[in-house]
Amino acid sequence: MKHNKVGSVMATEVVRAEYGTPFKEVARRLGENRISGLPVVDEDDKVIGVISETDLMIRQADTPDPYEPRKRFRPARLTSGARKQAAKARARTAGQLMTEPPVTVHADDTIVEAARTMAQHHVERLPVLDEADRLVGIVTRRDLLTVFLRPDADIRTEVVEEVLVHALWLAPRSIDVSVTEGVVTLTGHMERKSEKEIALSMTRQIDGVVAVVDKLTFRLDDARIRPDEQTVHGVADDWLRRI
Repeated sequence: MKHNKVGSVMATEVVRAEYGTPFKEVARRLGENRISGLPVVDEDDKVIGVISETDLMIRQADTPDPYEPRKRFRPARLTSGARKQAAKARARTAGQLMTEPPVTVHADDTIVEAARTMAQHHVERLPVLDEADRLVGIVTRRDLLTVFLRPDADIRTEVVEEVLVHALWLAPRSIDVSVTEGVVTLTGHMERKSEKEIALSMTRQIDGVVAVVDKLTFRLDDARIRPDEQTVHGVADDWLRRI
């Protein structure tokens, strides 16, 4: 299967900061470019951290309110997270303000992989690196959502040709494939349980698939059969090992 790569949707003009970039300059770059975050790079364009609007807000939130009564000082043992937040509240440069290590992706990663990374780390943008781990772009949630604009007909064609015919060596109409708003429904009878699992797994990996509805049945449960007794063929052999 051919997956769209991050490099095909990323922005190549990246607003960035260096370790010594002053706090106010970071705020200016975010504001003027109407972005919610930026990467921090070293002299080799390697990403060493990222800064978000939240990082700047920590500094603002720590600024004393002149109209608020002074609180009695009570020393407390700070957690690791609290110490990091306190340090950011005193930050004067991008290097002191940034979050590290940075969460990044490579230009050759698939859009699906990038989306998973973004969701796992709860971030809205990812610096994109080349083969030498240098910054070459930035990808946002909005960029990744373009994959879900793929027409249902295109998704169905790929399921039939790449999953059923190419991977499982099945006749194109042996399994009914319907796609509605990116939701793929597979209906029919397969010989082995392993073939069913391969069909479902590969279909989920296709660009633009929102979900897969399983209406497949099988004749033989080959889950307990030793690998040398299985007769999986073609591309499906490799996919079976991944499941």
